[in-house]
Amino acid sequence: MNLVSRSARMMILAAAVMAAAPAMAADHAVTIKGFAFSPATLTVAAGDTVTFTNEDSAPHTATAGDGSFDTGRLNKGASATVTIAGAGNHAYKCNFHASMKGTISAN
Repeated sequence: MNLVSRSARMMILAAAVMAAAPAMAADHAVTIKGFAFSPATLTVAAGDTVTFTNEDSAPHTATAGDGSFDTGRLNKGASATVTIAGAGNHAYKCNFHASMKGTISAN
């Protein structure tokens, strides 16, 4: 009986530790090609990262209008990873090409 009680306590403790552990952040990819972000709309969890990769010959940025992230200048073949820290909709654009727009929604 004592062994069963101890085993049950260990299982409860393990479950509590696992429930309290923070979730692992996921990485998402956005490709810049043909003067467009692909995908242009992305849904992530707050705390996830997004890696922007420029496959165009022209330089680009991915700059959030709310100031939450900015890749800086990405030349051809360059990548930058940003963390989406807060929940909400984060509209972004290329600072060099105003017609290039996207939105990241974080929950």
